[in-house]
Amino acid sequence: MTTQKKLLWQFLMLLIFAVEECRPVCVDAISDTEAVLGSPMKLTCILCMKREEISAQTKVYWYYRPDQDAVRQTIYLYDGKPQEVEGPWKGRLLWNGSKDLQDVSISISNVSLNDSGLYECEVHRQFSFNSYSPSTEKTFEIELVVREKASDDPTALYSEIMMYVLLVFLTFWLLVEMIYCYRKISKSDEQVQDSVTDYLAIPSENKENPPGPAVTE
Repeated sequence: MTTQKKLLWQFLMLLIFAVEECRPVCVDAISDTEAVLGSPMKLTCILCMKREEISAQTKVYWYYRPDQDAVRQTIYLYDGKPQEVEGPWKGRLLWNGSKDLQDVSISISNVSLNDSGLYECEVHRQFSFNSYSPSTEKTFEIELVVREKASDDPTALYSEIMMYVLLVFLTFWLLVEMIYCYRKISKSDEQVQDSVTDYLAIPSENKENPPGPAVTE
């Protein structure tokens, strides 16, 4: 097996090992607050848990009010399973959370101008440990604004440009590294091959009787 094949095989084994070791990671994320008329909109609500807390019982209440002074109304509920609430929101909200209930987001289908307002995601968790059963409660607020068309965001444009520039740079750098490594390996193989060729070119009697140190009388 040549040196190139050995390196390629080692790289593939390392890649497979890295993929097997990957595990999903929960990351707290802030929800978008701007929706476009007629488009779906995800209301992100994420509350990460530690590994020992994964077995907690979770209940989620989603509320809506058109402004700060209005009385909030329940629009969605998760208690063992997603549950729609009777009212104008029924049929327009979809559960968009994760199986482990760290992500308890919902989505609005076909956003209308009347959907602007304040949304609250209230998460209740009941933990069960050996000697006690603590509980926690946390509320996230999302102030949603619905626009007739998407507004131009220069920050997003600059971020996208920088992403493409970085991608091109990393691709070029990787290509240079691959060429350098290939040339280095090829040169090493050529040196080994030259050494073997030189050895084979030596007459057999010289191989059996290599020259020794001169003996003086």
